[in-house]
Amino acid sequence: MLSTSRLYPSVSGFVTAIGLLTLAAGPLPAQERPARGPQAAATSGEGATEPIPKEVTSVTHHEVALGGKTLKYAATAGNLLIEGADEKPYGSIFYVAYTLDDGGDVAKRPVTFLYNGGPGSASIWLHMGSVGPIRVISASPAATGPGPYKVVPNEYTLLDRSDLVFIDAPGTGYSRPVGKGTLKDFAGADPDVAAFNKFITRYVAVNHRWNSPKFLFGESYGTTRSAALVDSLENDGLSFNGVVLLSTILNYYVMAPGLSQSYIGNLPTYAATAWYYKKVKSKASEKDFLNEVRAFARGEYAEALAQGHNLPQARFDAVAAKLASYTGLSVEYVKEANLRISPTRFRKEFARGERLILGRYDTRFEGTDIDAAGENPGYDPSSTGITGAYVTSFRNYLDRELKYNSSLVYFPRGPGLNQIWDRSHRPPGQGGFAGGGGQGLRDTYVAGDLADAMRKNPALRVFAANGLFDLATPFFNTEMDLANMNLEKKLVGNIEFGYYPAGHMVYLNVDALKQMKGDLAAWYDRVLDRK
Repeated sequence: MLSTSRLYPSVSGFVTAIGLLTLAAGPLPAQERPARGPQAAATSGEGATEPIPKEVTSVTHHEVALGGKTLKYAATAGNLLIEGADEKPYGSIFYVAYTLDDGGDVAKRPVTFLYNGGPGSASIWLHMGSVGPIRVISASPAATGPGPYKVVPNEYTLLDRSDLVFIDAPGTGYSRPVGKGTLKDFAGADPDVAAFNKFITRYVAVNHRWNSPKFLFGESYGTTRSAALVDSLENDGLSFNGVVLLSTILNYYVMAPGLSQSYIGNLPTYAATAWYYKKVKSKASEKDFLNEVRAFARGEYAEALAQGHNLPQARFDAVAAKLASYTGLSVEYVKEANLRISPTRFRKEFARGERLILGRYDTRFEGTDIDAAGENPGYDPSSTGITGAYVTSFRNYLDRELKYNSSLVYFPRGPGLNQIWDRSHRPPGQGGFAGGGGQGLRDTYVAGDLADAMRKNPALRVFAANGLFDLATPFFNTEMDLANMNLEKKLVGNIEFGYYPAGHMVYLNVDALKQMKGDLAAWYDRVLDRK
């Protein structure tokens, strides 16, 4: 099994291939339900209006033991209205904020804004599992059964370093279009960033946090949002101290037919999985082994894929043998796949002999399928294994502990939101790649936005946290995207990495959560120049 030691890669410049990504990078696959009530009206548009609710909050007080000390804090569950160009509310955004009761000068106390991805996911996963003051107990990497579930104080919370504000994206949770707003006003890369910009700016104003150190913390598509959002806020005069990217996707142009980036980017994750299941014969340490695979992926493997069917047979055979040794797959299977193994095929083939499939978000999760002969897995055991525990626990926690009740339906996933999402976006300085009549790229690339923010705010720091067993947002793709932002050398050191023996939701492995909290605490201290 992989240990919790940090893995420090040597990332060379690799030009990111541009293509079409079919990957949905949210923490859980969409579980759609029919639109109803406000959502149905919001999607219909055409003059429909929704009532504009009042801004209400429920404030409760709690405590958590951390590092031999007891932190007393307030939990504020509520909504804030955001306005459109006509200065009328078009969205009501639900949030839960955790602030220390005695945090000193609130103007100097850091505040971190956190959210999940999807696009179209509420933030219950980060909220209930990661760095908030409470967390749900799961059986990970085994499936967590039905309730009752146990929610405990989180000894790995970041509340000792920063106040925390968990935000549900418009159309998810209790966040809704209001007034003349419709779901389409939020369903896109740029409208989503605009809405979060408005919410964060309003939260800062209402709570007098203008002078507080500020951080963004996004998971999965939340990292896509963060990269564009921090630049948007910077352009509006609201500078941030740091951005935490957890399970990162910055470039959706990686899976067009004929391009190789996805295969190259996935390979080290396949190798980490093979190491975890003891299917690797290498005598090297896990760190050295994965660095060896990285070098092969960006070198010999990338060159072989670039030659396509022109690759000489001897080289084809040699590369296939290496791929098999790194991935735990048979040489025959690798050859039949023409050296190109998709994540779905890997998850089905890897343990076919044991009649098992692996998880996509976390390959440590195993499950059984309808049969062992199929081409692709029938489901993702790393998703189904924790969904009930998180959704049920959050609803119970919101009701019983935070004393927040609403007549609205709480949407863990926004109904219909992902299906109408507009992925087009124009990153700064990328006009030469613009499509759609020059209006922007036809899919989402935001590493350029993050780079733009770092150039304009040279003190901005980035921490990229990666699960080694994550096939939704593989860590090697993250490394390549962050290495190709064309930063000056003096800014490259502003980007740091953390690697953990876990999947997409790093915090499902409590040992990894402990390690990640330690890394983040030290990083916050460095960013804030605390001795």
